[in-house]
Amino acid sequence: MSAQDFLVELGTEELPPKALNTLADAFLAGIEKGLQTAGLNFETKHVYAAPRRLAVLITGLATQQPDRSINLDGPPRQAAFDADGNPTQAALGFAKKCGVDLSEIDQSGPKLRYSQSIKGKPTASLLPTIVEDSLNDLPIPKRMRWAARKEEFVRPTQWLVMLLGDQVIDCTILAQKAGRDSRGHRFHHPESVRITSPANYLADLRAAYVLADANERRELISKRTEELATRQEGTAIVPPSLLDEVTALVEWPVPLVCSFEERFLEVPQEALITTMQDNQKYFCLLDADGKLLPRFITVANIESKDPQQIIAGNEKVVRPRLTDAEFFFKQDKKQPLESFNERLKNVVFQEKLGSVYDKAERVSKLAAFIAPRIGGDAQRAARAGILSKCDLSTEMVGEFPEMQGIAGYYYALNDGEPQDVALALNEQYMPRGAGAELPTTLTGAAVAIADKLDTLVGIFGIGMLPTGSKDPYALRRAALGVLRILIDKQLDLDLNDAVAFTVNAFGSKVKAAGLADAVLEFIFDRLRARYEDEGVDVATYLSVRALKPGSALDFDQRVQAVQAFRKLPEAAALAAVNKRVSNLLSKAEGNIAATVEAKYFDNANEFSLYSAIQQADQAVQPMAAARQYSETLARLAALREPVDAFFEAVMVNAEDASVRANRYALLSRLRGLFLGVADISLLG
Repeated sequence: MSAQDFLVELGTEELPPKALNTLADAFLAGIEKGLQTAGLNFETKHVYAAPRRLAVLITGLATQQPDRSINLDGPPRQAAFDADGNPTQAALGFAKKCGVDLSEIDQSGPKLRYSQSIKGKPTASLLPTIVEDSLNDLPIPKRMRWAARKEEFVRPTQWLVMLLGDQVIDCTILAQKAGRDSRGHRFHHPESVRITSPANYLADLRAAYVLADANERRELISKRTEELATRQEGTAIVPPSLLDEVTALVEWPVPLVCSFEERFLEVPQEALITTMQDNQKYFCLLDADGKLLPRFITVANIESKDPQQIIAGNEKVVRPRLTDAEFFFKQDKKQPLESFNERLKNVVFQEKLGSVYDKAERVSKLAAFIAPRIGGDAQRAARAGILSKCDLSTEMVGEFPEMQGIAGYYYALNDGEPQDVALALNEQYMPRGAGAELPTTLTGAAVAIADKLDTLVGIFGIGMLPTGSKDPYALRRAALGVLRILIDKQLDLDLNDAVAFTVNAFGSKVKAAGLADAVLEFIFDRLRARYEDEGVDVATYLSVRALKPGSALDFDQRVQAVQAFRKLPEAAALAAVNKRVSNLLSKAEGNIAATVEAKYFDNANEFSLYSAIQQADQAVQPMAAARQYSETLARLAALREPVDAFFEAVMVNAEDASVRANRYALLSRLRGLFLGVADISLLG
């Protein structure tokens, strides 16, 4: 069967840059799906996207659809005909569904059957529908109509190229009649460009100053930007999303170095970087110390004979932006940071929970409670807490919302606040996402935990629990953030105490009954997913959860110990024994004695086990106190032999009540040793 290359290119007005990659990938996926449904084989697939075009190249596409047969089973014979042999409604309905007369249906088998051989169609006749369906299915939130036409697309269409081998496919899609003429660069080559063949598509457009391959443009921009930055003795900040966006804005990328006045460097560099990246799509340059250089790189869409004009134009455009940032910074510094709290008294945090200032007061008190418990300073944490929301009402954050926390840091330093207090104003928002950086200071950690616990308790306390799809206050992220700070920074905070303190701070604003338990359960539930991601078995997590440790760090240390214990040869047997003992003790009548009386022993194995338990107890007490949980479980693994011997030789439920009660007390001691770390009966 013969095969040829196929090319489709839809030309448009400039496509939305942030959506270009998504549109291109969806266009290719739709065409591939259409080809597979039609049973058309091909060799390779490529997608190309530039500001004014989406194109797909398929190589080695079969030019003829293969013949295929369809077999449809109908109702059983006895249901298809009545006693007199007349066709029933079921038989007639089946024939109608197949679009034929009942006489053309095979009636020889146990069921009615319709077989049809369908002749394959020429690929050229199928492609218009495949392309049109793919374009109709593109993920476009809002389509537009243009001129007097009824067709709709993300942007007005301008031309259409559709070639199968050397032949133009005769069709009209989205108001464009297919041909072989594309268009070159808007300025360098505004004339039409004849596409000689699908395989020459990239080369034909390159000659007309269009790099149609987005990957090629991205590589060129990235490499040239790096070279220019090195020449300026700096490194360029190239966020992947910005690189993608710039790639989608140009057909013929030409990176150029521009500069701005050094006086702007007195403004927090984060504000300058934000405005240059987000508003102007520039790549900023940093020196070896990570400080902003007064230069940036813009990517022009033209190879100018006088690039200095383009550079001057960009420098002129960026100046008002930087002047705005400078103005806001100077305005804000005219008053102490703390004075901005006045404005926050009129800003609602949550209708039932009061103002943002109320939240800052609670965070301040809670941070002061937390700080000494994690080795920090209560006074500094309280100070950072009361300043924590101030920058939200500054001009800078009003204009650049991304500066929240960062602006506070600069203003606090300007006011002469201690370094850790200033840092805490930014660190309160950490971690800003999964795997993001954590607070570096204990003051920052205290405020970050306090801020998150305050939100969790407050929102839970007014009954706004997150659902599967809705979590407007990002409570899951807050809970995960608390856990990450405590575990990864090795901070030993009892969350039972901290949450109880938080509940009290809200007073009558929240429903306190059962609130602390609900919040703690929600927080520790998040650990389950964390451990699953780390490859920790859920049974390990549950064995520790059963003990309800209040410290996330303590919880994690126990989990790591149980994970290590499970690799020991004795682990499975001891888990089974713990399960057996747990079941026995749960059925025990009355209270189990706290002490074991050796006088009731009537078997040497009881003495052996009792002795082993006493020795183990003495050995693990200092380990448990030092939270050496792995060492504790490794030592307890030695109990396997005396435990096995005990269960082989001893009947726990003895006739004599005193002997029976004593054996329960012995097993309770055994179980208690393991419960010092985890409930390993849940590992079985």
